[in-house]
Amino acid sequence: MLDMLFLINLIGKRCIMKENVIKRKSFEFAVLVVEMNKKLNGEMREFVLSKQFLRSGTAVGALIREAEQAESKKDFIHKLAISLKEANETEYWIELMHETKLIQVDDFEDLFSRVKELIRMLISIINTTKRNIAHSN
Repeated sequence: MLDMLFLINLIGKRCIMKENVIKRKSFEFAVLVVEMNKKLNGEMREFVLSKQFLRSGTAVGALIREAEQAESKKDFIHKLAISLKEANETEYWIELMHETKLIQVDDFEDLFSRVKELIRMLISIINTTKRNIAHSN
């Protein structure tokens, strides 16, 4: 449903709008991070690692949103590169919480697979944008 293309008739012109998948997926991931943080704070009474996890995990999507308003393609790449760093940090916290038994295996698998997907998407977007810049020069 969300992944489909939407056709819009705009002043007699047809325009195809494609959903921003990384924007949606990063937001969904941030929601899961917030929910897991609540669980870690409530059930596990863990506040230090969960705070780091919350900060980096929610920053991924915030930086993707910020990149939408980039002033140039280089600025766009820079903002996404920072988002990639935050995603990598989040991956670290997920692995650490798993190894120290702070999160259950099913939560680990879900969070880990989602952050890996975001990392792959970010790398792809950054590399494609760099290639496009190189070809336009």
